[in-house]
Amino acid sequence: MYFMSGGSPDGESVGSGTKRSSVSSGGRPRDCKEFLRRFVDSGILSRNLEDWFEELTENSASKAPTFDVPFELIDLQKFDYALEGVSFQQLIRMPSAFSASTSDAIDATAYIAIEDFLHASAKGLWEAFWVQDEAMPFYVACLNNTNLKFYQAEKAIANGKLGGLCAAAIMLKNPRHPHGRWDDILELVLLRPDIGSFTDGNDCKPSLAIISEALFFALRILLSRSLSKSNIPLSLNSVFVLLVDSEYGGVMKVEGDLSKLEFDSSNVYECAAEWIKKYARVAVSPIDRIWNNLGNSNWGDVGALQVLFATFHSIAQYVGIPKNSIEDLAADHSSRLQKRRNERQLGDTRMNGNGLFRFQQHSLSPEIVEVQEECNNVECKKLMTLEVGSVLWLEDSNWKNGYQIHEVLSDGEIPFYIASSVEDGGKNLFVYVGSHHSQLEPAWEHMKLWYQVQRQTKILSVMKQKGLSSKFLPQLSASGRIIHPGQCRRPSSGGNCDHPWCGTPILVTSPVGETVANMVRLGQFGLDEAIRCCRDCLSALSAAASAGIRHGDIRPENVICVKSGVRQPYFVLIGWGHAILEERDRPAMNLHFSSTYALQEGKLCAASDAESLVYLLYFCSGGDTPDLDSVEGALQWREMSWSKRLIQQKLGDISTVLKAFADYVDSLCATPYPIDYDIWLRRLKRNVHEDDRGKEIDTSS
Repeated sequence: MYFMSGGSPDGESVGSGTKRSSVSSGGRPRDCKEFLRRFVDSGILSRNLEDWFEELTENSASKAPTFDVPFELIDLQKFDYALEGVSFQQLIRMPSAFSASTSDAIDATAYIAIEDFLHASAKGLWEAFWVQDEAMPFYVACLNNTNLKFYQAEKAIANGKLGGLCAAAIMLKNPRHPHGRWDDILELVLLRPDIGSFTDGNDCKPSLAIISEALFFALRILLSRSLSKSNIPLSLNSVFVLLVDSEYGGVMKVEGDLSKLEFDSSNVYECAAEWIKKYARVAVSPIDRIWNNLGNSNWGDVGALQVLFATFHSIAQYVGIPKNSIEDLAADHSSRLQKRRNERQLGDTRMNGNGLFRFQQHSLSPEIVEVQEECNNVECKKLMTLEVGSVLWLEDSNWKNGYQIHEVLSDGEIPFYIASSVEDGGKNLFVYVGSHHSQLEPAWEHMKLWYQVQRQTKILSVMKQKGLSSKFLPQLSASGRIIHPGQCRRPSSGGNCDHPWCGTPILVTSPVGETVANMVRLGQFGLDEAIRCCRDCLSALSAAASAGIRHGDIRPENVICVKSGVRQPYFVLIGWGHAILEERDRPAMNLHFSSTYALQEGKLCAASDAESLVYLLYFCSGGDTPDLDSVEGALQWREMSWSKRLIQQKLGDISTVLKAFADYVDSLCATPYPIDYDIWLRRLKRNVHEDDRGKEIDTSS
């Protein structure tokens, strides 16, 4: 428990006259300032959260409370590949004997070591993702709990203030306030003994005391940001707090809308606890090892990786989207892998089907040699190659069905298939096949497959559960795992057998059509198609938005035109693997089609999908395609194109309604205002040419 005497140290950071604040005008900033001045004791907050903590524990199958995790494993894996070429170096080793009863010398070294760890983390990330040749605009300091001031650990120790140190932080350099203020905190670290006792092995999360203390600090940071006079982005409504000891660590993310916090200065802890219970989103990662027995950081392991990922997001909150994206750096993994193969002189060897392990060609020999292992791998390669005529068998619960492949397609990066059910050969379906567990695909391909199959299956299942019904949305026909030929030797305890197809996920959807990308290549995307595409995609977005779902990856490969078996062709918006269901979800990044807000913030605003749709119509209707190689260049192109009205002029050459729609979207970009789908669907509907209006289908549903 920490009692902070002296109120708030940041007289200016909690003053009136804020430039950008989540606190409304009038007396509310003064109330918030007084609230923050009185909010000084983490122990009282902890007592007010006991019932909440007990309820979370009771609702959990284990003895620990259940929290969401701040990061998905697939995102950590992608981040791991992006960091392959990044160098981190902690020079001051972490003492391994740090505990509640350690000596002052060990305690002091631990704080100096955590400062060095944070400095190495921020410096490595800054140079890899943002600017390599410029000094980073951050520094590291420790927080003294007696006066809420920030000190370099070595200076605090030299001045006899070691006992008052309670946390460390990455801070934004502030020339006007070189000693640091609370609204300058990017990320806070609580160094507490015995964090390692809350590892997954013990099926436990940190205790109420640690969780409450982290929440206490997180709320103080959010309140200070809301009252800051600095030009703080409005998106800073979340904060990461790291929980570490000398070996283990984890990440807590706290996020919420402070406008819903009641500033009753006579009941600050009750109000804070009520806000946390009702409005805060708290995510806690598993506790994992960060430092080895020598005090060196295990930079490539999960423990350090999730801490680095939190630091990455904390930096991005303040300085914006990085110059080098995670996707760009992760994509380099394949080239690094090929370079390693060349170094090991594996370039002339034969692949066994998994893209990683290769076997040397055997020269002819008069001796009898056993090559059964290699022959088996060649046979596996044949088994795992899907061609026209191949039949895949799918197991979904207790139901089985086969699908015969008629055509092999590609979305520009990974394959998918047109097939039909062996029981009902008259209806074509899209079939998506995921990663084979026996293969080690290049990182980028593996992640793409995960989004295409597993994540899209989740999104389409949610749509089905919520009763979304629109012919402009793909329909989930089936999902499950492939049944391979021969006997399956899957262990009774679960898992997969040795067959290369065993356990491979598969997704089957309908309807089937030709992608807009292919129509453009064939010169089949004209005026009527552009208007119809806009109307149908807006219908799909409207239906999804009614269930709180946004697409996040609109591009020509993810829109198909259905012509077979219908009176009038129509467009369907497919490729929902990157859809946004929750605040923590992130859209796909595409330099040509992502919205401005997505490129800047890594998130979607209300009009982001509509903005991406405008770019699709612009480029597919003959708009000049710029050569974009960076996020910065993509943002500059957008600013220039919108300001000079190049997009509106091009779409105006096709249709006045498309030009008007582009103007409308431009007015909403990066604002919280939602798209009025109904009015634009009515306007577009009037401009769509139908052969038989007497039987026109209502497309707004």
